[in-house]
Amino acid sequence: MLVYVININGQPLMPTSRCSKVRKLLKNGQAKVVKRVPFTIQLLYETTNIVQEVTLGVDSGSKVVGVSATTKDKELYSGEFELRNDVVELISERRQYRRSRRNRKTRYRKEKFQNRKRKDNWLAPSVNQKINSHIKIVDELHKILPIKNIIIEVAQFDIQKINNPLIEGTM
Repeated sequence: MLVYVININGQPLMPTSRCSKVRKLLKNGQAKVVKRVPFTIQLLYETTNIVQEVTLGVDSGSKVVGVSATTKDKELYSGEFELRNDVVELISERRQYRRSRRNRKTRYRKEKFQNRKRKDNWLAPSVNQKINSHIKIVDELHKILPIKNIIIEVAQFDIQKINNPLIEGTM
């Protein structure tokens, strides 16, 4: 079991597997618990900030995000995060409620479509939510580990080609 450590200034240090040392620090008041999952403590005294180089690998998928933080010889963190897939349904439901509410209140109101212009950097809400989830996962790991490098695996698959290898050509 690894215990993640943060210094007195809030900067992440290398995690430790010395649970008895952590227990003594907590008992003597030299550390406090910051998070329970993953278990993270903050030291309440000055220490040196010598850390190893930690690399974070992110396998971004449409439904599950896999992450792994490693040094040259040890894995410090690994996990899978399931992304939300209900955003499209929730937005459709909200649109139906809005339309029914407008029909009840303003029966003969003229329809307005000129105020629907999208900005140039607009993304669909479902895509925006997935991007924000990826960023949040990386930010949370930055708080508990001294990450120096991030490697993100991005791959596009031709599902039709996987199902039927005889398909040729492009769209």
